[in-house]
Amino acid sequence: MSLTAEGLDAVRGLGDPIQLDEVEDIYLPLNRLLRLYFEASAGLRETVGAFLGQRIRPAPFIIAVAGSVAVGKSTTARLLQSLVTQWPQQPHTELVTTDSFLYPNAVLEQRGLSDRKGFPESYDRRALLRFVQQVRAGAPKVTAPVYSHVAYDILPGQWQSVRRPDVLILEGINVLQPAPPGALALADFFDFSVYVDARADHIRHWFLSRLHALRDTAFTDPQSPFRGLTQVSTAEVDAFGTQVWKTINEVNLVENIQPTRARATLVLHKGADHRVARVRLRRF
Repeated sequence: MSLTAEGLDAVRGLGDPIQLDEVEDIYLPLNRLLRLYFEASAGLRETVGAFLGQRIRPAPFIIAVAGSVAVGKSTTARLLQSLVTQWPQQPHTELVTTDSFLYPNAVLEQRGLSDRKGFPESYDRRALLRFVQQVRAGAPKVTAPVYSHVAYDILPGQWQSVRRPDVLILEGINVLQPAPPGALALADFFDFSVYVDARADHIRHWFLSRLHALRDTAFTDPQSPFRGLTQVSTAEVDAFGTQVWKTINEVNLVENIQPTRARATLVLHKGADHRVARVRLRRF
């Protein structure tokens, strides 16, 4: 266990109470399991190469992290990135969020999808799939748009560059979505996937708590479209958050996100205290 309290603070999401003992109990063993998968994938590549009489170029090991809004998947993804980079191989590890492939707000408004942001149809699925395919194929440089949670929009002219990583962590609510009939799904390119799970009423509570925390931080930025929430009462913030949860986030969770849970290699189920209480691993 080489992660320090300061290192954990650097990856902890807003309002996420994760502590070092939980990292040691849950995420360190998960990190060891990921390393076993990583090494096994290299061995399989060498075996196939020997069968074909060819040297097969290494492909990035792709880890997906899925789950609801406010469940803590971003913290999980950043924590795994921190742990993976400390493997003896010291793999070059990149983290990309699928928020980067949301359509810009102007496009969502034009298509009548402003109230469906986060639903499958609000993402540029083709661009996201093309990005993962190019990374998997070993392209020297692949770019992704940059999404700002402050501006709540894609930032024009800004790009995240991914340069031949050994490990790619792809985090987002939609990473385990099935594809239309006859099409490729993102999951077809994953070597390992994690679903961060919790009861919907617990996630609702965390969502509202995070909304209040954002009210005192990010929403004070002049660029934030939610700056108005800093000038209303706590009760009004609760009413706004509850409405958003019931009409958007909970609907998306029940209809689109939660049904993908069974597709994950491993499920981390959190209790009301936000700590992982149960782990389910698919063994075959």
